Parts: sequence; C-alpha cells; structure tokens
Amino acid sequence: MKTIEINTAQKVTIQYELASLGNRFFAYFIDALVLAGILTFLSILGQSAIQNWDNMLVFIYLILFPIFSFYTLFSEIVMHGQTIGKKSMGLKVVKLSGDAPTTHDYVMRWMFRFVDLWMSLGSVGSLLINASPKSQRLGGLLSGTTVIRTASQRTFTLNDILKISTLDTYDPSYPQIRKFNEQDMLFIKKVLERERRYPNPAHKKAVRTLSLHVAERLDITKIPKDQSKFLRTLINDYIVLTR
Repeated sequence: MKTIEINTAQKVTIQYELASLGNRFFAYFIDALVLAGILTFLSILGQSAIQNWDNMLVFIYLILFPIFSFYTLFSEIVMHGQTIGKKSMGLKVVKLSGDAPTTHDYVMRWMFRFVDLWMSLGSVGSLLINASPKSQRLGGLLSGTTVIRTASQRTFTLNDILKISTLDTYDPSYPQIRKFNEQDMLFIKKVLERERRYPNPAHKKAVRTLSLHVAERLDITKIPKDQSKFLRTLINDYIVLTR
C-alpha cells in the first residue's frame, strides 16, 4: 500500500494513502455508468423532441459530445478534485506541492487522458500508476498531481498503536482516560508520531493544543511540562485500563 507525504503551506507534513489502480478503475467505471445514464436520458429527450435528422446531429455535436468529452474535467473543477466516481470511492486529486490544484492542473490531467486511457486502452495509464512511486499517470506527472484516498483502508487496533508489556502492578496516572474511545487514542498517537518524525514548530504547537484540549475534557487541572510524555502516558493508561 503506497503512501505519500505532502507539506502544506503551514509547513505541516500530512501523510496520505495513494489510490490503487483498482480504486481508480472502479471510480472510472462508476463515472462511465453515470455518464452513460446522462447521455441515454438526454438522447431519449432529444429523439422525442427533434424529428429532423439534421437537427439531431446538431444536438449530438453541441450537447451530447461536449458532455461526453468534458464530464471529467467539469466534475473535477466543480467538485474540487473529485468526480461522482471518485467521491463514491473516497478518492481525490491533490497537488504534490501541498497547494490546491488549479484549473490548469485539471485541464492538464484531462488533456492527457487521451494518451493514458483512450489511445492506449488504459495500458499507458495503468503501467505508469503501478510503476511510478507516487502512482501518477502521464497527466498527473505533467500537472504535479496524484490521486489519494480521503479515508484510509487500513484497520488499526490498539495493538498497532503502541506495544507495551502487561504490568500487573501498573498504576494508571489518569484513570478518567476511559472516557475516551479508541478513535480518540488513535488520533492522539498520530499527533505524537507526526511530532516525533517532524519536530517543527507547527507539530509542537499541535501537541500543546491537543494536550490542553484533552486535559480540559478529562478535568485535569495540571499538565506536566513534558506534554508529549503526558499524551503518551494517557495512551498507556488507556491500553492498560481497557484491555
């Protein structure tokens, strides 16, 4: 499972899970069904309203063909990097620089769909997505974009968060941590992990802010000076108390 790290404008590094070839294929398939439904519906309306074949050709070239051609481009611009298929599969186009993709980026991706998908029957796009470290097809390489999953497919348990020995004599410092749930602890662990890997001011501030928020929720009046250690203690307490 490929991942990518992107530095935001606030100098915070965020890790994303890259969309697999299978994810992208199913998103494309859903979009094809949606597009087929739209074109079929409009064709039925056109046939019922237009009796002249010449006018029908005009309808096809001016209405149906542009919808077929620009569906993906229009969707990604309006839906900020998503189409109906991508949204249903939890996928999104992002810029590797951390900035929001621009219309120019979407146009670049759309232009090279002809090479990535149509001209090569998808073989060029598939090979590049599998071979490139950031799962980019030709349009993605030239626009500096890729497709990520907005929600991770990985399933985490507390054993994945932190491995600690079973201590019968362990005395929890904050027994009220049982108010929290597993997702809360996963989030705390993720913040700590980011601060450990990237000890910049933004991540240190995130640890301080999270410590204050957690202390408020748990009615803890005094927070230790080492706030990272404070959060780690909370995780240890939670695991021992809930295992």
